[in-house]
Order: sequence, then C-alpha cells, then structure tokens
Amino acid sequence: MKKSLYAKLWLALFAVLVFLPLVLLIIFPRPPERELMREISVGIGFITMSLLGLQTIPTSRVKFITRHFPMEKLYTIHHKLSILAFILAVIHPVLLFINNPETLSLLNFASAPWRARAGLIALLAMMVLIVTSGWREDIKMKYDIWRWLHDAMTVVAVGLGLFHMFRVNYYLSLTYQRVLWLILTAIWVAVIVYIRVARPIIMVKHPYVVDHVVKELGDSWSLYVRPDGHEGFKFQAGQFGWITVESPFIFRENPFSFSSSSDRDDRLISFTIKKLGDFTSTVQAMKPGDRIYVDGPYGTFSLDEHEDNNLVLIAGGIGSAPVLSILRTMRDRGHCNPVIFFYGSPSWDTVIFRDELAALEKELDCLEVIHVLERPPEGWEGESGYITADILARHLPEDYKQWQYLFFLCGPTPMIAAVEGALRSLDVGNTKIFSEKYEMA
Repeated sequence: MKKSLYAKLWLALFAVLVFLPLVLLIIFPRPPERELMREISVGIGFITMSLLGLQTIPTSRVKFITRHFPMEKLYTIHHKLSILAFILAVIHPVLLFINNPETLSLLNFASAPWRARAGLIALLAMMVLIVTSGWREDIKMKYDIWRWLHDAMTVVAVGLGLFHMFRVNYYLSLTYQRVLWLILTAIWVAVIVYIRVARPIIMVKHPYVVDHVVKELGDSWSLYVRPDGHEGFKFQAGQFGWITVESPFIFRENPFSFSSSSDRDDRLISFTIKKLGDFTSTVQAMKPGDRIYVDGPYGTFSLDEHEDNNLVLIAGGIGSAPVLSILRTMRDRGHCNPVIFFYGSPSWDTVIFRDELAALEKELDCLEVIHVLERPPEGWEGESGYITADILARHLPEDYKQWQYLFFLCGPTPMIAAVEGALRSLDVGNTKIFSEKYEMA
C-alpha cells in the first residue's frame, strides 16, 4: 500500500475520533434537545475536547505515524490544530452567554460552581500553551522550561476540561457517551505514558557511546557513536534522530540528521552538528566513551525508497549532513542515478565537507555539485548569492519536470521557504518536493 494512502487513512481516523462523540449523539437516543444556540455550543465543546486530547498524537513520534508524515508537517499540524482548539474553546462559552446573558455569572470565579471554574481554568491553561509556544523565543523562555510548562498546562487543560464535561452531566449522563469519553481519555493517557515513560525506558536500556569526534569546516563537528550493549537500529540515508546526553526522562533532546553511510558494517553512525549554542557547543568537548541516547530513525525521505529516481538535492549550511549520508551510501553501494547537489554556504572557507564532496564528485560519475556562495572569494567563477530560480534553471537538465526527478531540501526554514517558492516558479509540483526543516518546536 502506498504511503499516500496510509497517510489519508490516518487523517480519516483522526477526523473520525474528533467527530465521533457528535455522530453518536445523532445516531443513538439522547436527552431532549435544548435551544439551538446552546446545542451548537455543546457540539463545539465536544469538538474542542476531542481536538485538545488528540494533540498528543502528532508530536508523539510514534513510528507507525512518523513513517507516513514528515515530522515538520506533524508539528505544523499540531500548532494549527491547537490554535483551532483554543478558538473553539472561546466560542463555546460565548455562545452560551449570547443565548442566555444570565450565564455570565459563571465568570465570577468566587461564586461559580466548580464545573464552571474548571472550564475557566482549562481555557486559561490553553491560553498559556498558545502564548508560550508561539512566542517562546520572543519571551526568551528556555526550551526545557517551556517543555515542562507545556506538559503541565496540557494536563491541566485536558483534565479540567473533562471534569467540566462530566460535572455538567447532560449528554455525559448517557452510558455510551461516558464509555466513549473514557476510551478517548485512555488513548490520550496511553500516548502520554508512551512519550514520558515507555520511550525513555527503552532509550535507557539501549544507550550509545561516543567513538570519536571529527572537526569539520564551518564551525561544525561530526559526532561518531556506536551502540553500547545492543545491536543499534538501522536507518536510511536522509533520515535523522533525536540526541540527548542526559537522562531521557529530562526531555532535553535535539534533532540531528545522520551524516554517515547507512551501509556501514561497523555499526558506527555519525551526526554532523554545527556550533549554534546550547547543546551544539558541547559536541566538540565530547570524549570517547561518553554515553548518549539516540531516538530514531525519523524522516519520510530516504534513499532506499527513491534509489531509482534522479535526485536534485538542495541544502544550506549544516543541511548538507543528510545529503552527505545519501552520497556516501551511493558510493558504498556502487549504484548511482543522476544527482545534482546545490549547496549554499556563507563562504568557501565554511563549506562543510568541501574536500569530501570534491572527492565524491570524482568517484561518482553521476554526481554534480553546484556551490552557491553568499560571499565568494576574489576570482570565484561559480554561483554566488542565494539559491534562486535563476540559478536552479541554469543547472537543471531540460527534462527536470519529468516524473523521475525528485527534489530534497534541507536547511533553515527561511531557506527552505525561498527554495520551495523558486521550484514552484519553475513548475515543479509539490508532490516532487521533500523538505526537512530544522525548526520543529
């Protein structure tokens, strides 16, 4: 079964879970209907709670979901649905107030019944979630603090939202509705237990140790690790993993692409990491034998699935790490369809893997590397500036619009957005573009 079909089935299942409480109310017996505005408000409240609880799924990194959806898109879906849930949560009481102005007294926290207090606190918790997630960098909140706060506010919002529903006890007085919401709650709790308990336990039992660290150009380092006491996992060239050097239960982790060949037979895997601050600044100080934990592999674009396609690889800076993994794997397999690599860098001295790319271009007859430098040296005869539609058009083959060409992009979000726009202006369809952004949370 094709990936696209699996993806559609998962989206359909997600939609079913969101609307199932309302569908059952339509199909099965229910209490007498009340005023239309009030019933609409209740329906919106049901959808809000379904959406709120199901937000644990897109970011859970469950493998049977991530193999069909890019992580970046899952996080985007999560963010958008969270905002939608908050908007619906606000509309829910507003419709009640419009229908019956006397219900405004429920906003008086001191005198309101606990069901109303719970709903108000849940709404405030959702507001904290939206504000801290959307403006975390602007308010300079550290990632680990934000993550703990995010988890706490999620539990408060979902827990008190359910308390509010069960205490209102109108439609929830129906046995099948109570059973349904208890099942939905069990699903949400199971996902949270997997994320916060089961997966960390698995990682603790399958640690990795540092084998060696290699200094690269562009203020970057390649971190080579090997499994400690287990066989490790098999990844595909083009994928990535999450690394933590502390206990997996602390949840301080960072996503990095694999840069080594997926076909190495010594079980070593490497990540090439650019020094940008926080964790990335500590990589150079790691020593052989240091223990780390790796959760992976993730990523929907891989050489294994597209080995028969002609590839156009486009990267900026450290986005070259998964590209190098692809090229190294091609070299080790001795199999290579036409590949063009557009590589954007600040300057010639910061081109990561510069010498190895030159060697690979000689080894692989199918490979052409196009360097694009923002600040080219004197006498530079190659491309300069940024990767634009004009630069792409100058080097792409005449038949690049044909079905066999796929485009893989990796790098910072602004660069990805600009190149995606350039490709669309060249009539490259969205189904042929695969992007891997580094800013996911």
